[in-house]
Amino acid sequence: MTDLTKLTMTGALEGLAKGEFTSVELTEAHVRAVEASRALNAYITETPDQAIAMSERADAQRAKGEAGPMNGLPIAVKDLFCTAGFQTTAGSHILEGFKPPYESTVTANLWRDGAVMLGKVNLDEFAMGSSNVTSYFGPVISPWSPGVLVQRDAAETDAGFLAEVTAAIRQPRPVQEWQWSRKLVPGGSSGGSAAAVAARCAMAATGTDTGGSIRQPASFVGIVGIKPTYGRCSRWGIVSFASSLDQAGPMTRTVADAALMLGSMCGYDPKDSTSVDMPVPDFKAALTGDIRGLKVGIPKEYRVDGMPAEIEKLWQQGIDWLRAAGAEPVEISLPHTKYALATYYIVAPAECSSNLARYDGVRFGLRVEGGDLKEMYENTRAEGFGAEVKRRIMIGTYVLSAGYYDAYYRKAQQVRTRIAQDFEEAFKLCDVILTPTAPSTAFEIGANMDDPIAMYLNDVFTVPASLAGLPGISVPAGLASDGLPLGLQILGRPFDEATVLKVAGVVESAADFTALPPFVSARY
Repeated sequence: MTDLTKLTMTGALEGLAKGEFTSVELTEAHVRAVEASRALNAYITETPDQAIAMSERADAQRAKGEAGPMNGLPIAVKDLFCTAGFQTTAGSHILEGFKPPYESTVTANLWRDGAVMLGKVNLDEFAMGSSNVTSYFGPVISPWSPGVLVQRDAAETDAGFLAEVTAAIRQPRPVQEWQWSRKLVPGGSSGGSAAAVAARCAMAATGTDTGGSIRQPASFVGIVGIKPTYGRCSRWGIVSFASSLDQAGPMTRTVADAALMLGSMCGYDPKDSTSVDMPVPDFKAALTGDIRGLKVGIPKEYRVDGMPAEIEKLWQQGIDWLRAAGAEPVEISLPHTKYALATYYIVAPAECSSNLARYDGVRFGLRVEGGDLKEMYENTRAEGFGAEVKRRIMIGTYVLSAGYYDAYYRKAQQVRTRIAQDFEEAFKLCDVILTPTAPSTAFEIGANMDDPIAMYLNDVFTVPASLAGLPGISVPAGLASDGLPLGLQILGRPFDEATVLKVAGVVESAADFTALPPFVSARY
């Protein structure tokens, strides 16, 4: 790890503008950090050659005075975004080896503005999960997992390392290895994105949020993650999970960085029928720190049974921070909150069942031959999909079936409308809403694997806003008694990301969260 990997994106832009270092130097430092962080399993595909080539172009653009807002900043891409010519797997065996001939709109916008791609990061298979353990490519390990850095000779490590070095330098030399005492999840589904940003092996990363998949992992690893309003970012070129819920957003280390990256990711896209044709504000300009007179809604329904006292305490601390900054906390009611999880886990699997029907072994991805066409379909999908994806396809197919559509899917959509109406009424009384992001800190890999319902409860605070299509951000606000990060969530009116970011900046400043994951602090 070097000083360059400690920089935030806004800090790096200042250094690049002053000529203190080049994009190539910044990118090389992060490429080395990616290599040093492989124990986390955050990356599925590393693209160092592409990164260096993009950084060279960024330096050339800067020299000509043509630097874009993200010029020269090395980032990671969640492996749900199609990247032309580079493997896009969605964390699934069924897409292993698939190289799309086109670029997603969001990543194309980032490359247009000068960003540099370090690689594609791991995720729950097809973004279905809250822990990043359902990936075909193995679980991601949180950099907050406790352990120790040990020194040993290269000769004591795996034979593959020695096979890669030449005879001239084939001699014992010290290398560093991380030994885990516990392996924690980074959250999901954007767990690879979260781990890479927290571990300083990417300055930022793209994520997607269907029911909390940006905000919950951001809380688990102590970074910032924002889900913009549904329709703010194009979904074109993003592998679909639930089309009425999926939304792209940035995962960064600061609110200012989130504002910067969100501005590049957003924009109208005629290729996406759900993309909203409206101007993209200057999100960075909103970070004034002045929230005097704003009303902050505190939903009474979010005080759930069994929530740890320290999360309740942090929530109250957040209320006090905003009050001290001049905002007025007001109690609000979101009465249909208790139905949100049940609604989500009907609507999302139904849409998943429809979207994933395209993976049949005929057009792209995995094909497992059979005696006839039907058997080939069956063999391909049986081998290509993991257990969680199969579970959700089955649930979705069931609730869409002729005998149960009205009883389940139609009813869920009606409740979804009520949830959205609850927020509409609440925003007549307040400007933003403050809640905890997650009901717990990160848990151990393997926990809740035999209890899908317990796993789904991780999204209890994030799902309602997703169902209503609202913008929401998670900001690191403190450490729990177990030494793990806790986040606070700010929700806003549709397309009012500017106010959400402004309030988030105040929380960030008050919390002054500077703790480093053990995996990182041991290397600096």
